[in-house]
Amino acid sequence: MDWGAGWWTVMALGMVLFWGLVAAAVVWIVRELGRGGGAHRREDPLKLLDRRLAEGQLSVEEYEERRRVLAERGGQAPP
Repeated sequence: MDWGAGWWTVMALGMVLFWGLVAAAVVWIVRELGRGGGAHRREDPLKLLDRRLAEGQLSVEEYEERRRVLAERGGQAPP
């Protein structure tokens, strides 16, 4: 069975394409697992608020107001 001289090039390109797709799929899966599910995992709003205050992104007044609003939405009294 003689396929001619150029078929080895087509097969080599096909093999490179195949393994490239396999490698891309593995990278994508590892990244998704590293995110912990991405949108499925959210930070607790109060912890986020505490972190923003600690980083200086919010003033104490903004912090207290937002904490009060979160407590009202959650049905809990503010601590």
